[in-house]
Amino acid sequence: MFAEVNGTRLYYEVAGNGAPLVLVHGRGLDTRMWDDQMAALAATYRVIRYDVRGFGKSSLPSELPFRHADDLHALLEYLGVRQAHVIGLSMGGRIAVDFALLYPESTLSLVLVDASLDGVDYSDAWNASLDVIAECARREGPGAGNEMWLDHELFAPARERPECHAKLAQIARDSPGWVWLHDTPLQAIVPPAAERLHDVHVPTLVVVGDLDLPDFQRIADKLAGEIDGARKVVLHGAGHMSNMEKPAEFNAVVLGFLAGATR
Repeated sequence: MFAEVNGTRLYYEVAGNGAPLVLVHGRGLDTRMWDDQMAALAATYRVIRYDVRGFGKSSLPSELPFRHADDLHALLEYLGVRQAHVIGLSMGGRIAVDFALLYPESTLSLVLVDASLDGVDYSDAWNASLDVIAECARREGPGAGNEMWLDHELFAPARERPECHAKLAQIARDSPGWVWLHDTPLQAIVPPAAERLHDVHVPTLVVVGDLDLPDFQRIADKLAGEIDGARKVVLHGAGHMSNMEKPAEFNAVVLGFLAGATR
């Protein structure tokens, strides 16, 4: 299904009944990365997953500035949702934190999974690796950029799991790859989220795979240390895609947290 909101067109899916719960995917991915969570979560919650602007089946950005968090809020308003639990992985985690800061009255809880975060200084190695992908995409096309992204060390643990790697490969190869060829005209939050974590006042769970890259381990520590009352869980044997690599453990941890957050 599609929603025309906030000057864009977002693809979304809804399943289950109960308190609303939103799933926000990572960079270069789409709603399908949550396939292993849908049935487990929809047994208790009204689960909404959507393709972020520029990814999956949603519209590509124009030259006009926008915020992903504003898109999410507009989608929830379109669906008649006043408040929701928000679960985001990687880029989705960054969007989730921004959403909680911009729309605290709409946020019931946060689950931040191997999250990125606006306003942190990433390592030179991480920044250089993204520059190489963008250069490849400009030279050889977005499909080549998607292939390099799939081969990134970020997904090395996932590649060790054939079923997980096959799903990631399908998603990455279907991606429009727009993000590699353009500077997304994102409207920044000032000050950035990294400087405002003390303003997040909802139950928060931070999940990180112990095999994830150092940048994301550092962000997980920052989130857990600076968001009041945040709890951190490390999934052993999992990398950046912990929900896909260890779905049963991930689902159990998240459902346990949500049960406590909704009491």
